[in-house]
Amino acid sequence: MTRSFAAVFAERAAAQPSVPALIWDDRAVSYGELSAMAARIRTQVESAAPDASRPVGLYVRKSPETVALALGCLLAGRSFLLPSGELPDTPLKELYQQAGCAAVLGFDQGPLVDRVVDPAAVSASADEHLAPAAVADDATGFMLTTSGSTGLPKIVPLTSGAVTRFAAWASETFQITTGTTVLNYAPLNFDLCLLDVWSTLAYGGTVVLADPDRGTSATYLRDLVVGHSVSVIQGVPLLFQLLAEAAAESGPLHTVEHIIFAGESMPARVMDALSPVVPKARWYNNYGCTETNNSFLYEVRRDQPVRAPLPIGRPLPGVSWLITGDDGRALTGSGQGELLVNTPFQTAGYVNVPSGEKFGPHPDGVPGLVYYRTGDVATRHEDGSLSVLGRTDFMVKVRGFQISTQSVESILLEHPDVVEAAVIALPDPIAGHRLHARLRLAEPGSVHPLALRQYCAERTVRAAIPSVFETVDEPLPRTSTGKVDRNRIRDSLL
Repeated sequence: MTRSFAAVFAERAAAQPSVPALIWDDRAVSYGELSAMAARIRTQVESAAPDASRPVGLYVRKSPETVALALGCLLAGRSFLLPSGELPDTPLKELYQQAGCAAVLGFDQGPLVDRVVDPAAVSASADEHLAPAAVADDATGFMLTTSGSTGLPKIVPLTSGAVTRFAAWASETFQITTGTTVLNYAPLNFDLCLLDVWSTLAYGGTVVLADPDRGTSATYLRDLVVGHSVSVIQGVPLLFQLLAEAAAESGPLHTVEHIIFAGESMPARVMDALSPVVPKARWYNNYGCTETNNSFLYEVRRDQPVRAPLPIGRPLPGVSWLITGDDGRALTGSGQGELLVNTPFQTAGYVNVPSGEKFGPHPDGVPGLVYYRTGDVATRHEDGSLSVLGRTDFMVKVRGFQISTQSVESILLEHPDVVEAAVIALPDPIAGHRLHARLRLAEPGSVHPLALRQYCAERTVRAAIPSVFETVDEPLPRTSTGKVDRNRIRDSLL
């Protein structure tokens, strides 16, 4: 039985109470202060949810107090559901109900909050030296949610053992220890936080929490990195685009040692702009999803030309994978199909919806492992390397050709005048689908749609050339996790 995440954190806090654990808006919270706050909250969690077998729901926004609340739940042996704070009340209420939450906790009164938590309240029963509740390796701790891009988000429970194993891998791979400062850009409900928040706290590093309300300010983000000597940065392409924009005026970020690309494929243009920004950093392309967490990692060779899309690299220790062909069986050589993975960190299945379509045994009947169907179309090359073409959700038929709208987006993002791109497949009675590209240019009117059409024609088949090239002046809408919100764009076109 491995030590629980709460036990690992408690030992770390006892060993280095004066070391900064969190930075928030120039406010430093030490490990001792965070541990004491979590202990005070633990008592309130146990009072609000006496039945340790039922999870609690959290209705919160990013802050040190929210991190302490999550830790308080784990110290009490309670699992917790942490959904996106961007969701409206109706789907949030449904998620709390589907998870079977005993109570919903928050820091302010509200229609969904059953119990207001006071991080400063001290009760007679609060004891910051009380050992964390004992939990089994397979007991649920974190309950995250998917993005909900196809409807109500799915609830993804992660076991104590899964989180502890992941933290051990992350700390070793990215050298996270006492004195390491890690930027947290993602919302706390996003699976990226398992690395930049929870793994960092388990191994003694300092987490710099980026305020979501200022998450599109290039100057603000650069000041966080420079002001706190950040050495590890993980994020979606938008983050690195913003850092590159800020550094173009203010100079390189010399403290950064590791940058990790996640969430979406990194455009070549952003990588080119990023190269002089982090001259000392090692680059990694991280492939994974909420259900499995990280499963592949590719280290970019900085001494060689960088091309997009990046490969997904090698499987992490303990990861098994396969690609299914058109017949549904595992490919034994080169070819293309859906990628299936099994990781030491993955969930056993969803809480609120059937899991059979996404989780299952080896398609050829090989016993022993449960694989997750990623929904990503991958190519296995003759040399054994893997690359991901896009999601099956974005594979559409246009005049009989199977087209990945994500691949078309990647082509457009390589154009020097294109800053953002979304390619939407719209129904067409003759062609099956027609592609509509919505683009934001570096300078309005800097490139004509006919030139963009010719640019695509030189790089892809005719069927993959969008029928419409629409340019906009405002940034494209984003989801709470920083990805382009294609659903909102599609709705505006229908």
